[in-house]
Amino acid sequence: MLAFLGMRRKTLELSEQQKEIIRLLQGDIPVCETPFGELAEKIGISEDSLLDNISEMKSRGILRRFGATLRHQKVGFRANAMSVWKVPRERLEEVGRILASLPQVTHCYEREPRGEFPYNLYAMIHGRSRQECHRIAREVAERSGLHDYLLLFSSRESKKESMHYF
Repeated sequence: MLAFLGMRRKTLELSEQQKEIIRLLQGDIPVCETPFGELAEKIGISEDSLLDNISEMKSRGILRRFGATLRHQKVGFRANAMSVWKVPRERLEEVGRILASLPQVTHCYEREPRGEFPYNLYAMIHGRSRQECHRIAREVAERSGLHDYLLLFSSRESKKESMHYF
């Protein structure tokens, strides 16, 4: 028995095959026509069996989601900035939707303002240059009518890696 994925005081049973599936899913998923078929082949099971196991583990709360990590520099984005916006509470959802609708924007979320930092909406903007990030922010400002924002540019990229459980 194994306590897994933050399941508070709940003990979950995992078969060796399920542990092997989790090991596979912790790494990169192949970019091909049948990625789950390719993964299944690595551990000697059918694609249907792999998908059934994933579905069963998801229904039990063992797996919650799959997430993609954008390696923005590899796809041509050379600049990224956390944009922070001061948005009236009643307009948070509206402005959040404007930001989230842009393909260059990721990680759009609300935070409570802290101390003298009055910003409550955060969104990561990716661009081919700093100028492009500024242009995108100005576009959001024009569309929303909000002009109280900052762009906090990244100076370096930290290691992006998923958790490894087995």
